[in-house]
Amino acid sequence: MKLDVVFTPAGLTPTEVQGRTAFVIDILRATTAMCAALNHGAKALIPVASTEEALRLAQTIGSADVLLAGEKDCVRIPGFHLGNSPLEMTEVAVRGKTLIVTTTNGTKALLACQGAAAVYAACAANLTVAAEKAQEQLERDGDLLIVCAGRSGAFSLDDAYCAGRLAAAALGGLKPRRGLNDAGIASLDLVRRYGDRWERPLTYSRAGRELIKLGFRDDVLDAARLDAYPVLAHFHERRVTLAHVPV
Repeated sequence: MKLDVVFTPAGLTPTEVQGRTAFVIDILRATTAMCAALNHGAKALIPVASTEEALRLAQTIGSADVLLAGEKDCVRIPGFHLGNSPLEMTEVAVRGKTLIVTTTNGTKALLACQGAAAVYAACAANLTVAAEKAQEQLERDGDLLIVCAGRSGAFSLDDAYCAGRLAAAALGGLKPRRGLNDAGIASLDLVRRYGDRWERPLTYSRAGRELIKLGFRDDVLDAARLDAYPVLAHFHERRVTLAHVPV
């Protein structure tokens, strides 16, 4: 069994990703917002690396059903329809729409995982369904990769704690230390430190504190709601869409 956690996609090589099942976490706020959008009826989300690429792609597609969404320095990019807030992803705003998304960290982490056998977005809001898929893949393949978006190429407490919650659930109570890399062990230690209260590591983290300072406290609290948007978000062929979950 091999379960690797990486705290940032910086330095993640194609070889480390190739052929593996990966779960990408940017709990504050990209993967939470993506799950919110899909839960409220968005058709798909297309992550891109920059504002310029988002604008070019929107012009190329040229459809009224396409919305631009994203942030720079935590706030909505000027001229974009939506920011990076899960609370903006209402049914009225996103149902039937395709969202072209660019964010500081989350979209880059997803793009870094291209070449994986399968890529899913994870957060507190979809933890149960994501963990079920992660456990299924781990039992089937004996291998799993959890990629934290981090913050500007560095460690972030919020994503690392979420990685620990996902890893613990995927392991199903097992403690096979030999199969975990150091970051995996550290992420599980964060779960022991903070317990089940998502709001603690999220509000204590630098990202959480900055969002609260900018007036996005409600976003942080929404991101701390377990299974608030219980969808399995699958990144495939440059799009994030709903994955089929057998009943």
